[in-house]
Amino acid sequence: MGRHSLPDEGTRDDARSRSPVRRRTVAIATLLVLGVAGGAAVAVEGGFLSFAGSCADSAVQLKVVASPDVAPAVREVAALAREQQITSDGQCLDVDVVARDAYKVADTLSTGKAEPDYQIWIPDSDLWVQRAQSSGDGVRLTPVGNIATSPVALATVPAAAKSLGWPEKTYTWAQLSEAATEKGTLRLGAADPARSATGLLGLTGIARSTHSEGPDADTKVAAVAKLLSQRMSDSDQQVTQTLAQDESGTEKGNPRRNQAVLLSEQAAFAHNSEDGTPGLELFYPKDGATQLDYPYALVDEGRLSTDESRAALRFMTLLDERESRRILAERGFRTPDEPASPAVVRTAGGRAPQPFTSALGKAPSQKDIQETLGMWTITVQSARLTTVVDASGSMATLVPGRGDQTRMDVTKASLSQALAQFTPDDEVGLWDFATNLDGPRDYRRKVATTRLGDPAPGGRTHREKLSAAFSALAPVPGGATGLYDTTLAAYKDARADYASGRFNAVVILTDGSNQDTDGISRSGLIAELKQLVDPERPVPLIGIAVGPDADSEEVEQIASVTGGGGYQVTDPADIHAVILKAIMEAGQGA
Repeated sequence: MGRHSLPDEGTRDDARSRSPVRRRTVAIATLLVLGVAGGAAVAVEGGFLSFAGSCADSAVQLKVVASPDVAPAVREVAALAREQQITSDGQCLDVDVVARDAYKVADTLSTGKAEPDYQIWIPDSDLWVQRAQSSGDGVRLTPVGNIATSPVALATVPAAAKSLGWPEKTYTWAQLSEAATEKGTLRLGAADPARSATGLLGLTGIARSTHSEGPDADTKVAAVAKLLSQRMSDSDQQVTQTLAQDESGTEKGNPRRNQAVLLSEQAAFAHNSEDGTPGLELFYPKDGATQLDYPYALVDEGRLSTDESRAALRFMTLLDERESRRILAERGFRTPDEPASPAVVRTAGGRAPQPFTSALGKAPSQKDIQETLGMWTITVQSARLTTVVDASGSMATLVPGRGDQTRMDVTKASLSQALAQFTPDDEVGLWDFATNLDGPRDYRRKVATTRLGDPAPGGRTHREKLSAAFSALAPVPGGATGLYDTTLAAYKDARADYASGRFNAVVILTDGSNQDTDGISRSGLIAELKQLVDPERPVPLIGIAVGPDADSEEVEQIASVTGGGGYQVTDPADIHAVILKAIMEAGQGA
């Protein structure tokens, strides 16, 4: 969609100055500006026009699906539009607002299989827009602005806040998570990061902060995630219900009640506004809070009529006007590019010197989000992974820009980095492969797939044994890539040792295409895999093509048969992030 020219309702707005971001949704009040992009009109006429009677017969009907927290405010603005006969191009707006969990909408849109019956989607975070579009097969979404924001913070019951020095003492995200988990004295909960943007953004903020503050970051973040996984709720609406209901925060020693939760400022506002609930206090991270940003997205814009497109954009400008901002603020939301409302912060549980007015932190990157989700999937479900590493001679190739480091050197380091994200309860093993590596076989079982916390010979743990095996991996001079026979053998082995209640998978890393002409063919491998796949006992293959010589289409074709996926990495240093992303995506599809 092209640039939008939209009406300025400044004659009914306050005279405060606007930032450049806000001004991009405002145009000249006295003009009707029309534009066309992709066959849809992208400008609207605004204003309160008087009609002799009801304009219901000429109204443009729109349906908005919004996150449950913001849906009531959007619904109130829609009612205002009907009552005051606000028009788009001379036609009244008739807007129906439906509340629906953002993760459910994102999952539906990502498949592209069903035609949505709504024109506008307002999730609580752009994370869901990105997830809905990540497959490339989903319904097209066109974000055109943001209607509200709300920072993510740590909410605590009063007694817990006092023990942490609220409000005078301030913390980074890393320090907050450490304080909340130290000695296990503070019960910390969150909504499921796989279903909650608040939970995911909070955990990502903790991970990013922890990595910036010192060593052993992966282990520390995994420990926080493990703790949260034991005290998580299915949704944002449920997480506040897990809090202790008395001032002491102990509720007569009930261990099932949380004393602190990752929560948005708006959710804390809503909780504190209810009668009979102990007030929550908010800790705002001094290294920058992540935030919910409530994007306004047109859904499958190409199918919208001209009237629907104009009306959808008109409704967006209405949500940006003074009365709408008042409605949002009354429900605990901040509005984009404006100072935090002292009343909202105070009701939500914020007090100076907590840094609620400071700049929000930089939005996490997609890589940050994917790594956090991958780590979360591993932590919550526990994993059983067989890692299969290419040891062909080409793994001795130097990696551009990394001095004398070879593909194998960088791969080993990246695998060790990924290993740190797994808990003692996860099961991980190692194979390597090259043609004729073990007699007539192209593969070799180096370390059995078992619990990382189990004891190993020599007084070590299995994790230590596996880490040493990673370090000892070496290219086989003259060895070629025996990919197909290895893949089939590893998959059969994983199927035979399937562990119920765990995320089972085979991770194969290769820097080339199959070169063993004496073994099974690609078509034969795919046929065999199809026979082996059992939906009740899923074992997805995760194929990672490393470097420019690897055939990413080949690994994708093979892996997709099992419900897994193929991935391409140019730099082997990215392997650990890709593994976590792949686990997250395969785990969602399982």
